[in-house]
Amino acid sequence: MSNKSIPCKEELSEWLQDAGNAAEYINAAIEDGDRAVMLLALRDVVTARGDMATVAEKAHLGRENLYKMLSKRGNPEFKTIASVLHAMGLRMTVKPATEQKRVAT
Repeated sequence: MSNKSIPCKEELSEWLQDAGNAAEYINAAIEDGDRAVMLLALRDVVTARGDMATVAEKAHLGRENLYKMLSKRGNPEFKTIASVLHAMGLRMTVKPATEQKRVAT
């Protein structure tokens, strides 16, 4: 009996199908602080959650523009990133770096 393993890329793609996992993945890349890492994570999520053409269309971008935006040299604007996230059913949020307890006054 053969024990066939699934390549890591396939497992990642399957894991990223879940919106919560995709958000967690992108957030971890943003926390890394490296633009290239964040763009790679976004590219992985786009690829896993649909194809470039579909996401580009939903984000009102050209497919080639989306490829360029997500390349290592990409320099997307905030509005464009927000559009791509929205096209995949995701959104950006901001939260405190550390949880603070609210003190009643």
